[in-house]
Amino acid sequence: MQNVTHTDTIIELSDVSFAYQVDDVVKDVTLQIHRGDYVGIIGPNGGGKSTLLKLMIGLLKPTEGKIKLFGQDIKAFKDWQRIGYVPQKNNFDSNFPVTVEEVVMMGRFGRIGLFHLPSKKDEEKVLQALEQVEMQDFRKRQISDLSGGQQQRVFIARALVSEPEVIFLDEPTTGVDMKTQQQFYSLLRKLNRELSLTLVLVSHELEVVAHESTEFGYINRTLEYYGDPKPFVEGKYFHELLDKKGVHNHA
Repeated sequence: MQNVTHTDTIIELSDVSFAYQVDDVVKDVTLQIHRGDYVGIIGPNGGGKSTLLKLMIGLLKPTEGKIKLFGQDIKAFKDWQRIGYVPQKNNFDSNFPVTVEEVVMMGRFGRIGLFHLPSKKDEEKVLQALEQVEMQDFRKRQISDLSGGQQQRVFIARALVSEPEVIFLDEPTTGVDMKTQQQFYSLLRKLNRELSLTLVLVSHELEVVAHESTEFGYINRTLEYYGDPKPFVEGKYFHELLDKKGVHNHA
């Protein structure tokens, strides 16, 4: 395991705002994410959490403010292999006829190129990624034959196989049962602690995320809290949020 001090800034947002039309969805967000952080961001429906994630990975461009990735302005950033992304589960057609190892190999295309055949090394990287998420025994199975939780593990392996330094996850436990959810968070904890992988997770699961993450953010258009999850969880604000519509308590 690498020695991670949580002081090396790899993602930086300065006064970032975003509007789809006239009204700001995200307003004046400033934050820093350090190497080795496990960042959990929660908020109500329409509060801007998924929009914030998409801004950080370049899928959306800020209306105002600046975003830096690994010290470079996101507009000039080209080294996207350093970033992994696990989208919401329902963004993927799980009935598409493709095997688990083929899905994971898609994550290597950024390194090998779309028109090059995978090498022995690429195949080894796919197996390694599947082992890291404990899905190596399913590599020949059709993705459509897997449960929702198993599919999400495969999508994490697809992100891991490009050997990123940070992985973004957009509500990855949507539609899975409580046991599967607990196993999923256990896997993320292992990836963060054993591989020193930086994670940025957006979710509805306030109490779970607050207890799992090293850095915690609550966004409702503006970033109302960002920092150590412990003061937030112990404060009155947390318990008021549990009763608000759009934020779940599944502890």
